[in-house]
Amino acid sequence: MVFSSHLFVFYFLPLVLLLYYSVPRRAQHLLLTLVSYLFYGWANPLFVLLMLGSTVIDYVCGLVIAGCRPWESLEPPTLLIPGGSRSRRQKLALVVSICTNLSLLGFFKYFNFGIDSYNALVTWLGFDDAQWQLFFHVTLPLGISFYTFQSMSYSIDIYRGEARAVRNFTDFSCYVAMFPQLVAGPIIRFQDVADQLQSRTYSSEKFARGVAFFCFGMAKKILLANACGKVADTAFDAAAVSMLDAWMGIVGYAFQIYFDFSAYSDMAIGLGLMLGFVFAKNFDSPYQAESITDFWRRWHISLSTWLRDYLYIPLGGNRKGTLRTYSNLATVMVLGGLWHGASWNFVIWGAIHGGMLGFERAQGKDSFYRHLPGPVKTAITFVIVCFAWVFFRAETLPQALDYCGSLLGLGGAVPGSDLIAGLIYQPYYLISLAAAALVTWCCPQTWDFTGRITWPRAALAMGLFWVSLIVLTTQAYNPFIYFIF
Repeated sequence: MVFSSHLFVFYFLPLVLLLYYSVPRRAQHLLLTLVSYLFYGWANPLFVLLMLGSTVIDYVCGLVIAGCRPWESLEPPTLLIPGGSRSRRQKLALVVSICTNLSLLGFFKYFNFGIDSYNALVTWLGFDDAQWQLFFHVTLPLGISFYTFQSMSYSIDIYRGEARAVRNFTDFSCYVAMFPQLVAGPIIRFQDVADQLQSRTYSSEKFARGVAFFCFGMAKKILLANACGKVADTAFDAAAVSMLDAWMGIVGYAFQIYFDFSAYSDMAIGLGLMLGFVFAKNFDSPYQAESITDFWRRWHISLSTWLRDYLYIPLGGNRKGTLRTYSNLATVMVLGGLWHGASWNFVIWGAIHGGMLGFERAQGKDSFYRHLPGPVKTAITFVIVCFAWVFFRAETLPQALDYCGSLLGLGGAVPGSDLIAGLIYQPYYLISLAAAALVTWCCPQTWDFTGRITWPRAALAMGLFWVSLIVLTTQAYNPFIYFIF
């Protein structure tokens, strides 16, 4: 089930809100957990069992790390002293939590990739008989990359003394399974919502802002992301494209993935507000960044800060010398690329960003960006990001390399280029791309625009929402890119 569907908008969401505000407050978390399991298991009920098993393990491990015996005491867990000593049992519980989550993520996300890579390697070496021919393929559960990271952050924060363990299993299950952010984030850390799970405020202003967030997110998804995605698909699915068509395609994809994912984040934040929760901002106009370093302060903030706090800093960050700093940056970004998908293209995408982060850090204050005007720095950064997106979007490495060649004008003669041009230069797509550019570089962010809901802003939000629903009835093309990560 996706947010941008009639099933969700007209049936699931109204029913959930009606039940949520009808039951006593002490029952809201149980209700929210059950409807979240229904939402998650809509595609495959077996996925719910996997998430439930992970939730139970992390719940028990969290209590053990906090020094409790889950089956004996009902006393609220105490907050551990940051930097204090930990017993062998506490360390073991942390290891169990981390290894369980990483094992689940590793098996379901990378098993097929590992087998295919091994078979390709032995074939290249000439040992065809050494291939592993399996009769099954592992299906990737939706959202597993997000909820495993959330669960790990819970255990690690308790161990570090940055969060208090939860005694109530329903509260913890609600945190893990909450449907607004379950399938595609943002990645919510437990310490950010711990107090809200205990007590939160409800107000018409908060609910109205949530509705506005959801409406603008729906508009960004249906009116911008889907149209730009059709341009990108046409260019990438072609056997060959001209230089101009290639740039139209990759710019279309850059807009598609931004508006697709930021729209989902907007809708998730809006749904959270409707339920009384306040989630952190996940995007901060990333295409207005003036460097790749700045880009990663603005793009998918919940992931970039997670990688910083739970991977980059534990690896040593920038505290162990220049060489180690660059190595840590490269490691984090490559693993960040691999987190997005089981493909060498994602590894290369992460390596490009890691290399640029290291390059910018090496230049420091003498960076070549320094004396350039702001718009020029933004344009250069956007071009670099677009080149990297090629590897993110292309299905195979050879296709990515060919497409990069087309971007540089190295593709040679392109048969059927007139046909591709006729498909992507239609007025509807050109207007959509222009609107996407206008919103990207000229309009205020949803986060800021919804800070105060006035009647004109409310009318704009509802107007765009209804236009989006009308357009949705005519569209068969409605993917959510981050559902596959």
